[in-house]
Amino acid sequence: MSQAKVLNEKELRKVLLYVASHKHASRNKAMLLMTHLSGMRVGEVAAVTISDVLNTDGSIKDEIHLAADQTKGSKGRTVLLPKRLQEELQHFLCVRFRLKDLVAVSFTDTSRALFNTQKEPIRGFSANTLSQYFHYLYKAAGIEGASSHSGRRGFITTLATQGISVRVLMALAGHSNISTTQRYIELNPAMMRTAVELLS
Repeated sequence: MSQAKVLNEKELRKVLLYVASHKHASRNKAMLLMTHLSGMRVGEVAAVTISDVLNTDGSIKDEIHLAADQTKGSKGRTVLLPKRLQEELQHFLCVRFRLKDLVAVSFTDTSRALFNTQKEPIRGFSANTLSQYFHYLYKAAGIEGASSHSGRRGFITTLATQGISVRVLMALAGHSNISTTQRYIELNPAMMRTAVELLS
């Protein structure tokens, strides 16, 4: 079975434009960007709760501490959230709760799923359902070969292209073996060009 397609910037913009013009736009954009901007697995995105991302002062945390039951393997991990993703999560929660300030949300049941569905407002998506939903979104946007793993592969490949060490990538991806991380990296012409230009 071939690996999931790594989207370039133009393709990711195309998917986000598709998402923006359909129902649940803020939720779907935030879910997709969780994989593309933080390298989270689809099962981790499905397992994240409101309390995992929301501080008691209504601000969005800059990292998510995933418990072992929220991630793959038998141990938890920490996921770092870049500013852009924090802003997307803030926007999504403000839209979801129809609030400008999220302090009031911190006083509700924050053990609920971050990404709720109409059928499952408390538990939200299962990993399998979200995986299928991502496949649907990519296909509907006209991106062939993309899957729920595309964002994670793209996250790792983009950072590798920018010269980030494989050991750092391994930690960010939550891998316990460097060879696993190396399999995620899609070799591309820009990466090879950067490498040979180091000799100049």
